[in-house]
Amino acid sequence: MSAQGPTIFSGRYELHRQIARGGMADVYLARDQLLDRPVAVKVLFNEFADDPSFVERFRREAQAAANLNHPNIVGVYDWGEEGGTYFIVMEYVEGRSLAEILRTQGALHPDRAAEIATDIAAALGFAHRNGLVHRDVKPGNVLVTANGHVKVADFGIATAMVGNQTELTKAGTVMGTATYFSPEQAQGRPVDPRSDLYSLGIVLYEMLLGRPPFTGDSPLAVAYQHVQEGPPPLRASGASVAESLEAITLKLLAKNPVNRYPTAEDLRSDLRRYREGAHDLRPPSPSGAGARAASPAGSPPVDYGRGSRSRRDDGWRRTLLFFVGLGALVIALGYLVVEFLDTLGGSDNPTTTSIVQNRVEVPSLIGVPMDQAREMLRESKLSVQMDYEANNEFPENTVFDQEPAAGVKVEQADTVRLWVSQGTGPMVLLNVVGDAQADAVRDLESMGLVVDVYDLEDPVIPAGQVIEQNPPAGSPVEPTARIVIFVSSGPPVEQLPDLANRPVLDAMNIIVQLGWRATTVEEYSEDVAEGLVLRTEPLSRTELAPGEEVTIVVSSGPAPVPVPPVVSLTQESATIALEGAGFEVNVRFTALPVNSPNDGRVITQSPLPDEEVAVGTAVTIVVGEAEVPVETTVPVTTVPVTTVPVTTVPVETVPVTTVPVETVPETTVPPEGG
Repeated sequence: MSAQGPTIFSGRYELHRQIARGGMADVYLARDQLLDRPVAVKVLFNEFADDPSFVERFRREAQAAANLNHPNIVGVYDWGEEGGTYFIVMEYVEGRSLAEILRTQGALHPDRAAEIATDIAAALGFAHRNGLVHRDVKPGNVLVTANGHVKVADFGIATAMVGNQTELTKAGTVMGTATYFSPEQAQGRPVDPRSDLYSLGIVLYEMLLGRPPFTGDSPLAVAYQHVQEGPPPLRASGASVAESLEAITLKLLAKNPVNRYPTAEDLRSDLRRYREGAHDLRPPSPSGAGARAASPAGSPPVDYGRGSRSRRDDGWRRTLLFFVGLGALVIALGYLVVEFLDTLGGSDNPTTTSIVQNRVEVPSLIGVPMDQAREMLRESKLSVQMDYEANNEFPENTVFDQEPAAGVKVEQADTVRLWVSQGTGPMVLLNVVGDAQADAVRDLESMGLVVDVYDLEDPVIPAGQVIEQNPPAGSPVEPTARIVIFVSSGPPVEQLPDLANRPVLDAMNIIVQLGWRATTVEEYSEDVAEGLVLRTEPLSRTELAPGEEVTIVVSSGPAPVPVPPVVSLTQESATIALEGAGFEVNVRFTALPVNSPNDGRVITQSPLPDEEVAVGTAVTIVVGEAEVPVETTVPVTTVPVTTVPVTTVPVETVPVTTVPVETVPETTVPPEGG
């Protein structure tokens, strides 16, 4: 904002003061001078404004968000460009963010948390119906007014921020908020409205407990937990919530989107029932795991009989139950008698004993609903074969005969044949979801139906297990009707990419995005720098299914080598030895006495001899240096000299007499023989 005066965008929006700052933009309280009303203006950071593709996505998504007119959504009024960056004008909501409320107040009352979640779901449901996925649902994007009204913000920006982004990080910056990521977001996979519902589940969990389910030292660590770990149960973690509200929250947090609420409206339905006091939301359903999986939360029980038979005389039912119970009691008593006799008789044949131990008793199944009968046989580790026949005495889908009879002991995995009543009307379709493909096909064909099988990749359900059937279980069907079952072919298989020479954090990020679990081990390498990937185990180009573990082998640099012992060597010899072994040398000196034998030799070294350190490590040697000897001199004593005064004696002058010298004439001697 300018120091010269107020900043005005588009000649209309006068910015007053900053009220928030996020990871992508600053938010200002402003006034719309044209309509004379307060607005919130979000101004993007320059780093995003410089990306043309982002700006285009931002423009497109801002326009789409402007069409979201809903009481639980912060309205978007306008957008534009000013001063080299881009801004978006939104409804100003006077209140606090849910993040601030949780930070100051902690966990909310469960009923209030359910109320807020209901309003958020209403906003998300409206956006989803209009083709927008929020992708950044978090407490910071939920505003609560003073009177408790809830509004969800940042639809346009959150969607534009992600755009076609497929990585967790870009230039070292986390895109989005890892704490509230859905597993598919953390893996870089496509998202849909169920991704928003997962994020809402994280928000609801935090409102109920006061903290989110997953935390970590880094966004990557948190994203890993979203993909691999289940949330701690709320009540076991100390939250005082009803079992039904905990069930709603955990359903939202299912790793597989298929197992979450299919729409926000389905979620709101259960939340409304909870708030109205219906705290037991578990729907009644037919027996068996497959039947439970097929019935959505809140659905009515599946009627496996025809309407006319659902009002049979209660006396008939009591009579049937009495005989069934009586038969079970007789069988139990017979079993105890047999076991008692076996105990008395004993057995000396270990083979016979082993065979007896592996035999199981066929339960009584006459009068039992077909699904329950199948489940009882599975628990007894017995196979089942069913035949459907018209029968007026037993309700449809009820066993009216069996072979072997109840109480007979058979080998484990033996087949028990059941005759199931068709009643007098159309058959009711068997529930085969969760069954093995072979069992499902056999049971459906025993009803006289034609079965079509289609494979479907699924990251959770094991290969060979039925995921879905069409028509659904409980539908009336006629013989020769065509039934389609979808069988899991297991998770999609992808090839492990070559990650050699990549930084280890990049490699871990890639592995997590591709749906695998990453672990690291270190290994010495002379050729690859420390911190870079040497290889993966399994090796690159290996085909892996989601959830499998990949070990990243990371270089820890060259292997350490022992330091040569150089103590007592001369400085020159020690330097040659150390440098020859690949070490750097630092020399220090220490004073020694005159004429020391260690003069010029290594006194100590660090690291110590034979200690293993990395090649290139600096080794410090301390070299002795003897003192220089000093020459001996005799001290000279100076004797003081006494000065004796000298007396000057006058000298008498004696006259000198000059004696004349007589001159002797030179005599010339003639030469001999002259």
